Amino acid sequence: MSTVKAARTERAGTRLTIPIAALAFVIALAVQFIGQVKIDVGIGAIIIFPMVWGLILGLLVSIQKFKPLGIDLQRVAAALVGVAVLLLVARLAFNIGPSLPTLLKAGPALLLQEVGHLLGTIVLALPLAVLLRMGKATVGATFSLDREPSFEMVSEKYGPDSDQYRGVLAMYVFGTLFGAVFITLLTSLVSNWKIFDPLALAMGAGVGSGSMMAASAASITAAYPADQEAILGLAAVSNLITTVLGVYVGIYIALPLADRFYRFLTRKQENREVVAAGAGGSVAPGAAASAASAVDAEREAAQAQENRRFRERVAASSAEIKLPLWLSLSVLTVLGIGTAAVAAKGLNLSIVVGYVILLALVLVGIALAKVTRKISAIVFITTIGAYISSPWFFAAEPLNAAVKTVDFLSIATVMLTLAGLSLGKDIPLLKNIGWKIIPVGLVAITASFLLATVIAEFALGLWH
Repeated sequence: MSTVKAARTERAGTRLTIPIAALAFVIALAVQFIGQVKIDVGIGAIIIFPMVWGLILGLLVSIQKFKPLGIDLQRVAAALVGVAVLLLVARLAFNIGPSLPTLLKAGPALLLQEVGHLLGTIVLALPLAVLLRMGKATVGATFSLDREPSFEMVSEKYGPDSDQYRGVLAMYVFGTLFGAVFITLLTSLVSNWKIFDPLALAMGAGVGSGSMMAASAASITAAYPADQEAILGLAAVSNLITTVLGVYVGIYIALPLADRFYRFLTRKQENREVVAAGAGGSVAPGAAASAASAVDAEREAAQAQENRRFRERVAASSAEIKLPLWLSLSVLTVLGIGTAAVAAKGLNLSIVVGYVILLALVLVGIALAKVTRKISAIVFITTIGAYISSPWFFAAEPLNAAVKTVDFLSIATVMLTLAGLSLGKDIPLLKNIGWKIIPVGLVAITASFLLATVIAEFALGLWH
C-alpha cells in the first residue's frame, strides 16, 4: 500500500521465524492427520479440507489471550504466505503443461469466462451495497474482489482518504479474513450438485486470489477426482489471466462502469436530498443550496478524517516485514515436505526431489522478475513450469513424475495455516468495516465464481 507513508519496512531473522514455523508445522501436521470431513447439508454436501482446518486453527491460535501471539510473529507468518504462494503456483504450473491440449480445447471459453470474474461483482454486489446504503464506498467495494492491485487504482482516481478507497480496504479485510473459507464451502456445494462441467468450475475458481483459487480448486477436484490434472491446470491459468487482465480491466472498464452504475442507481436518492435541502419555505433556494453545500463539505471533511484513520490502521496491520529468501524457502520446504509426507502416508525420495525442482523454479522466476522489473515472478514461474512439464520438453516425464508426488493440497495447507496465524492482527479491523460489507462480500465472491462458471459452461458448449 504505497499510498500510506506510515507503513513501515522491517527485517526479521531466525529469532522470529523459527517459532512461527514450528507452530505452523505442528498445526499443519495435525490437520493433515485429521483429513477431510464431509458434511451433508440437504441441498448438497460440503467437504472441509485440512487447509481450512489449518486456517481456522491458525486463526484461533493468533487471537487467543492465554499466551498471545506477538504482532511481529504474525507479520512473519504473513511474509511466509507470500513466498508460499510462489511454491503453490510452481506446483500448479506442473498441471498446466500436461493439460495444454485441454486448455486448447477449452478455446475462447477460457477468455470469455473472465467477464464473470471481472464484472460479476458489479452486476450483483453493487446493487446490494446500494440497497444497504453503503454510500460511495460501494464503488470501491464492488468493482472487483479488491486484492492488492485495487489499492492503487482507487487511490489514484478518488484519493486515499475517499469513501471509495475505504470501500476497497473494507473488501480487502473481508476477503483476507473470510474469503478462502467461504469459497471452499461455496464451490464444494456447487460442485457436488453435478450440474456444471468440471472444466467450467475450474475456470470459475480463478478469482484472482491464490488462496481462494487453491481452496476452490480443491473442492472441485474432490467432486471430480478423475479430472484433477485438467481442473488444477485450468484453475491456475484462469487465476493468472484474472490477475493480469484485472489491472487493465479495472482501470479502464470495471471502475468507471461501477462509478456510473452507482450514480445511476442513486440518482433518485440524490434528487430527494436536493429537494429536501431546498424545502425550507421562507428560505431562498440559493441560500438553501449554499447551506446544504456547507453541511456537505463539513460532513465530507469529517468522513475523510475517519477514512484516513481507518487506512492507517489497515496499513499498520499489513505492514511488510522482510525475511531473507533462503530462510523463507528453507522453512517452507521443511513444512511442505512434512505435510506432503503425511498426505502420501510416508516420506520418500521423490517428494524431496519434487521440492528441489519446485525451489529451483521459484528461484529462477524470482531472479527473472528482478532482472525485468516489470513482469511478476508468478508469470515467469507459471510460464516456465508449464513449458518444462509439457510434452514438448525433453525432460518433462521425469520432472512430472517427481513433482506429482508433492500433493498440491499439502502446500495449500501450509500456506493457509500460516495465513491463519497472521490474521489475529486483522481482527480488530472488523469493527471498522461495519456489518454491511459481510453480505456484500459474500455476494461479490459468489457472483464472481458463479457468473464465470455459467459463462464458461455455455462457451464450452458452443465451442465444442
